[in-house]
Amino acid sequence: MARPSSPHRLKRWIALNLRQLRKDAGFSRPEAAKRLGVSRTAIGHLESARNLPSQPALEILLGYYGVPERFADFAALVEAARKGKNWWNHLAGAVPPWFDEYLGFEAGAAELRVFETYVMAGLLQTEDYARAVVRADRSLTEGEINQRVQLRTERQAILARDDGDEDEDAARLWVVLDESVLYRRRGTREVMAEQLAHLTRMSEYPRITVQVLPLDAGAHEAQQGSFQLIKFPAEFVGDPGVAYLDEMPEGHYHEEPDSVAKYERAFTNLQVLAATPEDSRTLIQKALKEISP
Repeated sequence: MARPSSPHRLKRWIALNLRQLRKDAGFSRPEAAKRLGVSRTAIGHLESARNLPSQPALEILLGYYGVPERFADFAALVEAARKGKNWWNHLAGAVPPWFDEYLGFEAGAAELRVFETYVMAGLLQTEDYARAVVRADRSLTEGEINQRVQLRTERQAILARDDGDEDEDAARLWVVLDESVLYRRRGTREVMAEQLAHLTRMSEYPRITVQVLPLDAGAHEAQQGSFQLIKFPAEFVGDPGVAYLDEMPEGHYHEEPDSVAKYERAFTNLQVLAATPEDSRTLIQKALKEISP
């Protein structure tokens, strides 16, 4: 398996390989936890990239899995992952602890599939629209609002080039928006018009697909709300990815294959029910004409 260079992907690579080595050795998580003297949850955190192993833990696990000769290699990779800088460090005050993990997932993603029922997908928001959304939290100071808006706009760098050219490092983005999102006001009419025009432009880029789920689409599997699917690059063989639910008071992650598969089926169903990308642009243009000042 090729090794990724990004610190976010490197951490995921380490976790995936530790999990695979355990399975290849024929041990369960409880057995590995018992050998290491920790809880099953602690092993789960190592194998889901939430935590990096200490050198003593790494040495014990690799010996238990029958590959002690790989310790030096793994130890070097763990050290490289620890020293890696998060791109959002300069905005640390704007990142809740639970969202830090999401940013790591997003930064390492090869593909993101997003279903939004209430607000524009964050990666497609204009700065003014994002500011209107963030400002709804009245507990935030003006400085905190500015930082969160900056964080939201800088996240869009994972989409890389904005000139329509292909970029092999850019993430693939597929968004399904409930039609009500196009009409739910955020900020002034000018802000909404700018947002819808921006959405139209972004929907034409090769690595971005936008579909609108019409109000009369009927019942579907995702009626409980918005969610995102994060898929990782091809080098992560056997990694099911992550399903993320942006809930109050904090986000929730699903990483077990069966859970992720459930959300994948729901998203596939939404793709079928939603208008085609071409018809979706027509719906966006209709909303734009109605909101334009």
